[in-house]
Amino acid sequence: MKSLHSPRRTELLAAGAATITVLLWASAFVSIRSAGEAYAPGALALGRLLAGVLVLGVICLIRREGLPPRAAWPGIVVSGLLWFGLYMVVLNWGEQKVDAGTAALVVNVGPLIMALLAGWLLKEGLPPRLLAGMAVSFAGAAVVGLSMSGEGSASVLGVLLCLLAAVAYAGGVVAQKPALRHGSALQVTTFGCAIGAVACLPFAGQLVSDAADAPLSATLNMVYLGVFPTALAFTTWAFALARTTAGKMGATTYAVPALVVLMSWVALDEVPGWITLVGGLVCLAGVAVSRSRPRTAAVAAEVGPAAAAGPVAATPETNPEPQREQA
Repeated sequence: MKSLHSPRRTELLAAGAATITVLLWASAFVSIRSAGEAYAPGALALGRLLAGVLVLGVICLIRREGLPPRAAWPGIVVSGLLWFGLYMVVLNWGEQKVDAGTAALVVNVGPLIMALLAGWLLKEGLPPRLLAGMAVSFAGAAVVGLSMSGEGSASVLGVLLCLLAAVAYAGGVVAQKPALRHGSALQVTTFGCAIGAVACLPFAGQLVSDAADAPLSATLNMVYLGVFPTALAFTTWAFALARTTAGKMGATTYAVPALVVLMSWVALDEVPGWITLVGGLVCLAGVAVSRSRPRTAAVAAEVGPAAAAGPVAATPETNPEPQREQA
């Protein structure tokens, strides 16, 4: 009986971890916008990563995690450079040009790019709906870009930076997925964060200078970004990613833009314009199309694994539960 419920339990644990991630990442867009008034993009990224490494390092020592296996390092290095390093710097920069809600709407093209890369590199498939969703999402991104053109070239630059952040985010997730086959979620997150921090060390002088002049609220926001949206949320993300596909995990971030718009409205009194919101919704609609399944596939999924037994090969989502996080 226990074995029958094990896949369901794994699915619930992954969903719970993903929910924590979504809530904390939504709050990160608001905190970045607030702290970015006092800290330069690179300095804010480095401060956030150092705070995250400190917390994660202490947890690793308490749990006696040790170094990840050699096979996990290529994915850790690539995800550290792309996701923890490049993504955080360009997102911080982009949020100095556009409001938090617009940034979240544009960055959420990332799950579509993630599904495309996962289909190509991780062999998760490239269905026609994925390609159709890509066309819809980029049309939405174009609407967002056009809507911001009236605000000046700085806002257009902000949209482009957020698109670059989306690409870095997607590439980092796809690189991280193979690493989680060999290392625990905590190991992969901790050492990815450390690599991102090392990549951002050229901004150390700027961090010291900005910290000397920054108000306490901005510094506390930076520390919050390191402890919660980085140390905690990236670990819960890796925990969930190890137990499902990269494309499916990307779909869980659909709720982030709506939460960011609500949080930024309450905390920062910022709301994107109507045309920007429409363009963002088109972006998300494209992501939804890319992750949807034909009716025949949905019916087959409802019938259960017994109907799938036979000549059909198992998909990543029907594989046995992956290796558990190391104790």
